[in-house]
Amino acid sequence: MYPSEIVLPMKAEMTDQGFTELLTPEEVDKTINKPGTTLLFINSVCGCSAGTARPGVLMAVHNTSKRPDNLVTSFAGFDVDAVNQARKHLLPYPPSSPSIVLLKDGKVVHMIERHMIEGRPAQMIAHNLIQAFETYC
Repeated sequence: MYPSEIVLPMKAEMTDQGFTELLTPEEVDKTINKPGTTLLFINSVCGCSAGTARPGVLMAVHNTSKRPDNLVTSFAGFDVDAVNQARKHLLPYPPSSPSIVLLKDGKVVHMIERHMIEGRPAQMIAHNLIQAFETYC
């Protein structure tokens, strides 16, 4: 597990912008199975999380007319049980951190895996998400 001194500021970057943390498997199941749309951001300490994923997600939710009903986050390598439970809902996608997932009525409708984040600017990730919001929200 990563040290809290490293993780807590990265978690706060999302929660300060309106994301709710999913810390337990029960919270994951309750939230993911809600009717409507849910944006799940599996946060991470890696450089692509800090450099493009977190900024891209925040850019998207703050620059769109259509937003998911629920904005949630869990931290890989820290909120271990919650992330493991979330990943069960994301099958057949393999574990990926960071990852950005849009769910509608509990089903994955849009997935951005780590390999789709690495090397791409935050603006490209935001544009990708905004298009998904327009389609599904």
